[in-house]
Amino acid sequence: MFDTMTSTKIVAALCGALLFFLLGKWVAESIYHVESKNPGVVELAALEEVEESVEDEASPVDIKELLASADVTKGQRVFTKCQACHKLEDGQNTVGPHLFNIIDRPIGDVSDYKYSSAMADFEGSWTVDELSQYLINPKKYLPGTKMVFAGLKKDMDRANLIAYLIEATQ
Repeated sequence: MFDTMTSTKIVAALCGALLFFLLGKWVAESIYHVESKNPGVVELAALEEVEESVEDEASPVDIKELLASADVTKGQRVFTKCQACHKLEDGQNTVGPHLFNIIDRPIGDVSDYKYSSAMADFEGSWTVDELSQYLINPKKYLPGTKMVFAGLKKDMDRANLIAYLIEATQ
C-alpha cells in the first residue's frame, strides 16, 4: 500500500504543519504581547487611568475663541473621518443624517432620517458649543446614540471641522 517515500512525505508534512503553527504562535505572541499579571485580563486600574487622561485632554474650552483661528482646509481633512456616514448636501442622508446647515438646526430634525430614540428625544439645537461637546465623545455625551464615531479629542480639530461645516454648507 504505502511505500517508505509516501509515509516519509506524510510525516514530514505533519511535522512541517506543526512547526508552522508553533512558530506562528511564537511570532504573533512576540509582536502582540501585552504584559499582564493575569493573562487575558485587562487591569481595571489601567483602564481608569486612560479614561481620566482622555477626560483631562478633552476638557471644555471656549470653542468660539478657537473658531477665530480655525483653518477650514484642515477642517476639510478632519471631515474625511465623517464623510463615510455624512454628506454635506441638503437631503443626502446615508448612514447618518446630512449635515447641511447643521449649525443652529434643531437636534434630530432631519425629517426623512430615522434617529435613535436618544437623539430624537434630545432637545435643543446644534449650536457651535453643543456640537463641539458632542463631538468630543458622542456615545458618552448622548448615551444611546447610533453614532459609532469615537470622537475628536483635540479642541483645534473640532474647531477646524465646525469652521469647515459652516463654510461648506452656506
